[in-house]
Amino acid sequence: MNNKPSQLKNVLTKGGIYALAFLWLLITIYPLVFLIQNSFKQSMEFFMSSVWSLPQKFSMVNYQRIWENQFYRFFLNSAMVTSGSLLIILIVGSAAAFGLARIRFRFRNLFYFLFIGGLTIPVHITLIPIYTLTRSIGLYDSLWALLGPYVAANLPVTVFILVAFMEEIPLSLEEAGYIDGATRWQIYWHIVLPISRPAMTAVGIFNSVVLWNEFIFALVLINAESKRPLTLGLWNFQGQFATDIPAMMAALFLSMLPLLIFYAIVRERLIEGLTAGAIKG
Repeated sequence: MNNKPSQLKNVLTKGGIYALAFLWLLITIYPLVFLIQNSFKQSMEFFMSSVWSLPQKFSMVNYQRIWENQFYRFFLNSAMVTSGSLLIILIVGSAAAFGLARIRFRFRNLFYFLFIGGLTIPVHITLIPIYTLTRSIGLYDSLWALLGPYVAANLPVTVFILVAFMEEIPLSLEEAGYIDGATRWQIYWHIVLPISRPAMTAVGIFNSVVLWNEFIFALVLINAESKRPLTLGLWNFQGQFATDIPAMMAALFLSMLPLLIFYAIVRERLIEGLTAGAIKG
């Protein structure tokens, strides 16, 4: 008899948790649904009907219009800059984290705190020096101009996360590799880097989102319309489609679609990276 109240309490508790989780799901997913459903409306329908209603006729005219207005060019520019910057960040960041986490050398702590100090520097105070330097070396108004600032701005957090992860890798694995005749490079490439894959995935996803949505460096360093990344392209659409809200929503949905697909593919790796080291034994 005493078990029935406790069982009832457990059922009610689980029911309440599921209800709150479902409510939170609706709150978080509806803005995306709102964006998609209105992107299929024509401009006059959007203003003459309720914004909460489904489109009377699903039309692809908005997607066709933004595609004809060089959306694909902006998309490709962002894809090239993001992938190139991310590759450099992961290679340089993992190598630096390995040196700081696994190698004991003089001034090691100083170098580590210099990396961490980069987290405290506001991006906006670097705009004038970066602009001046970019013009002086002849990279202004090119996609190459964005690689340096993107890597420098996102390298500190990458090193910070990877150092914390690599320090938890047992030294016995490294010592076994040295006993078998492995070099330090082989230890990094064949032992430490594969074990750090969950953390690498986590920082890769984090940096991908930041780089894909970056705006201020692109605004300062890019002028030609054909070389603008997606964020500047959307800014351009804001003026071009100022009264055509459905077209703007179509552009916004296409801009976030790659990140949604990327997250759907690697979400399990992301969870592994976020929970790695939480359980020790």
